Order: sequence, then C-alpha cells, then structure tokens
Amino acid sequence: MRPIGIPKAERFFREAAGIDIDKGDVKRYEDFISSKIQDLLLRGEANARANGRDIIQPFDLPITKGLQECIHVFEKLDKDIGLTHLLDALPIRPQPFAVELSDETEGKLPVIAGGLSAALARSFKIIHPNLRNPQPEHWQLSFQVFDLLL
Repeated sequence: MRPIGIPKAERFFREAAGIDIDKGDVKRYEDFISSKIQDLLLRGEANARANGRDIIQPFDLPITKGLQECIHVFEKLDKDIGLTHLLDALPIRPQPFAVELSDETEGKLPVIAGGLSAALARSFKIIHPNLRNPQPEHWQLSFQVFDLLL
C-alpha cells in the first residue's frame, strides 16, 4: 500500500473494530487480502467451469451472507475514509486462471476486499475482545480462522 494509504487503513481498522494497526501491520493486511481474493477466485473458477463457462461471473464467487454484510459495513465506512481506491490499486488481481474474469467481477474485487477487511477487523475483537493493538500472533490466529472458512 502506498504510504499515503497507510493512514486510511489505520483509520478503517479503528472505525471498524476499535483496533490500532501500524505500518508493520499493513503488509500483513495486504497479504491477507491478496490471499483471500485468490481463494475466492479459485472457487469462482471452479464454479464457472462446472457450469460450462470460461468467464467468472460475480455469482460464481462464494460470497456468504456474513461476507455480504461485511461488504455493506465497508461501503458505509468507506464513504468517509476512501479506502476503495487504495484496495483497487493493491495487487489483488488474479494470478493466471484457466478462465477469465468478467468486467463486472473485476469491478467488484475492491469492495469484496473491503468486506474481507471489515471481517478481518471484526475477527480480532471476536477472538480477543479487549485487544487494542494486534501483535503478529493475533494476526496469525485470525488468518487461521479465515483459512478454515474461505
């Protein structure tokens, strides 16, 4: 994330869950977003291929009710923060897949990343209700939960 985006990411985590992250945490956050977008697209690819298509449509992505709710939370918070533009600039574009992304799917990736961001921020408070400054082990625990479910 560009240095200009670090304060926006910090503000987002503060507003989403009362968590204070620092510059060192931003790399973990970026890696998480890239990894989970790849996981969603991998499932989307399987769904598209199973239905005889060579283009991943938004409905191919396994967006759960909880993730959809987090996308809505992100969209509300983002009106004041402006994190979407920074997420759009992250290297969250898919690695080569056997199928393509539709333009609509491509356009939804930043808000999906935002929903994942809100879910990640909230996961810290679920796992450690009194947490204020996540340490590497807190990030690892949250990542393990997401790896289990996505």
